[in-house]
Amino acid sequence: MGAGQGRLVATSSTPASTDLLAVLLHLGRRARQAEDEAELGFILVNETNQLAPYRQGALWLPGEGVVTLSGVVMPEANAPYVQWLSRLCEQWSRAGRDKPWVIQAADLHSEDVREWSHWLPAQALCVPLPAVGRYFAGGLLLLARDLAWSDGELALLAEWAAIWSSVRVLVDQGSGLTRLWQRLHGRPAPLAPAKPTGRLGAMLKRPRTWGWLLLCLLLLLPVRLTVLAPAELVPLNPTLVRAPIDGVIERVHVMPNEAVDAQRPLFEFDRTSIGNRLLIAERSKETVRAELRQHSQQALFDESSKAKLALLQGQLAEKQIELEYLRELDQRSLVSAERAGIVLYDDPSEWVGRPVVTGERVMVIADEREAEVEAWLSPANAISLAMGSRVRVYLNADPLRPVQASLRYVSHEATERPDGHYAYRVRASLSRVDERSRIGLKGTAKLEGGRVPLIYWVMRRPVASLRAWLGI
Repeated sequence: MGAGQGRLVATSSTPASTDLLAVLLHLGRRARQAEDEAELGFILVNETNQLAPYRQGALWLPGEGVVTLSGVVMPEANAPYVQWLSRLCEQWSRAGRDKPWVIQAADLHSEDVREWSHWLPAQALCVPLPAVGRYFAGGLLLLARDLAWSDGELALLAEWAAIWSSVRVLVDQGSGLTRLWQRLHGRPAPLAPAKPTGRLGAMLKRPRTWGWLLLCLLLLLPVRLTVLAPAELVPLNPTLVRAPIDGVIERVHVMPNEAVDAQRPLFEFDRTSIGNRLLIAERSKETVRAELRQHSQQALFDESSKAKLALLQGQLAEKQIELEYLRELDQRSLVSAERAGIVLYDDPSEWVGRPVVTGERVMVIADEREAEVEAWLSPANAISLAMGSRVRVYLNADPLRPVQASLRYVSHEATERPDGHYAYRVRASLSRVDERSRIGLKGTAKLEGGRVPLIYWVMRRPVASLRAWLGI
């Protein structure tokens, strides 16, 4: 007996005729309990031995060839025995018989007789598996042994083949949804159309294959690439109120978020130093003026006094300029609003008594009806963002109703944040300003890029992290 050929050891004796019906019922029950086609084929070629003893068994299906051998877990499709047996079964299937028939070596062609003696015992039996409409194309069960086959065994095997074909259709259709249909409606679910045959057809019959195909299609589904970034509502066209002089803030006249009109006093500096300098400058000017008056009177009689007039006049002009400068500084000590709006700054107590330098920002005046979104995009989330793309901001104060905006600006370089991390500044214009768009509210911005396959959306961050960790 050649390698690759399946074998099954026959039982010691044939079951009594009174027990054959019980064996047939047992085989039918075993077939109905099968989970899939592979288990059903294993039952057919191996457990049929309880009904009629044999040495070898094989299951052949049209378009698939020999799919199951007795005593073998998985037949090798390229084995000589399997290829020879598949060719013979295909020839026998063309006979169109619907009842089992015995085949001997003498019934074969001369070139197949030598192969028969090498692979099979003397007596072989072909049991046709009935086709079930469009749902099962039928097949052949080949059983081989040394003893002759009786008419009773042929009848039992024909009945068992009919039972097996019917169960095969049920197993094909026995998915979880079908079983649920049967439980809900109390009747079998409608059968699906016949499945394709061949190697591809065999693959498509497996639910796992359809699951993988569905997963592949799902991973290729185009989705919108989005990233998240911390965001805040900031003024659109703010007016910065800076310190006009060096000094110490003595008093703040407005409260944070207070609405002010133009020319409304905001804060003032301590005027002690400027007042003293102004008083000294006025006294110095009066002294120079008195000295100039005196030398003007003496210039009529004294040439030396006449020579000092030009110098004293220059000193008087210098003192006048210094006095005007100090008066202007004194006026600048009281800072007023340049426009109407709301005042944005920190706690007033933090500014009172605080020394500031010229140009240092103290407050911001903005129109509460003019706001925009400022977000900080980390370099790890930097994707291609088109100007005008949609931005949704989920504010911490109202996360269930996002604020809509459109992208206006993305910085070219990352800047350092107060927390020490680098990020790209992003600005987006609000689509509508309402009561929720209050300046200063914080939240999370969802920035939308182009469409990419779902697998890219899922694997983008893991692959980037892996590349950074591996350094590739």
